[in-house]
Amino acid sequence: MFILFNNAYGLKEGSEVLMRGINIGYVDKIRIKYNYVLIKVNINLSYILIPKNSLVETSQTGLLNDTVIDITPLDNIISRNIKKVDVFSKSCIKSKFICNYDYIQGERGLNYDDLVRAATRISQRFDDPGLFNLLYLFLLNTYNLSSELITITHNLSNTTTLFYDYLHKFLLN
Repeated sequence: MFILFNNAYGLKEGSEVLMRGINIGYVDKIRIKYNYVLIKVNINLSYILIPKNSLVETSQTGLLNDTVIDITPLDNIISRNIKKVDVFSKSCIKSKFICNYDYIQGERGLNYDDLVRAATRISQRFDDPGLFNLLYLFLLNTYNLSSELITITHNLSNTTTLFYDYLHKFLLN
């Protein structure tokens, strides 16, 4: 099976190929083309069937950030509907599974470089003094508004009490 990526994302020959978190193969060869990177993948056992409707992406795992190819089937396949599919036969083309020498598109998954970049951007935002000035003004205005609301609520309570007293006296007389 061949996987096309826009970038190798740290893959190397021998990198693991996982399906649902289980090692099912390895990267055999990597070829750089002008517009993409072509990865040849060997699947360890011929009876491992990969649905054509699968998400194929790179992921980083472990303490050393090893890059792996992670395959996640997007459809549930009912096992009783699977006849003897031979990925090496010509009849495989009609099946719902990836055949030998098929080409599929891979995508970039989550990686630590993206996480570090995002954390750096967030820390740069918090390093901006203008942000803290705006936050200070917001909190000051919220405090002033809450003080005014307390005063208004107190005055409304007094007015309601006076109105109740006058209404009570008027109705009793």
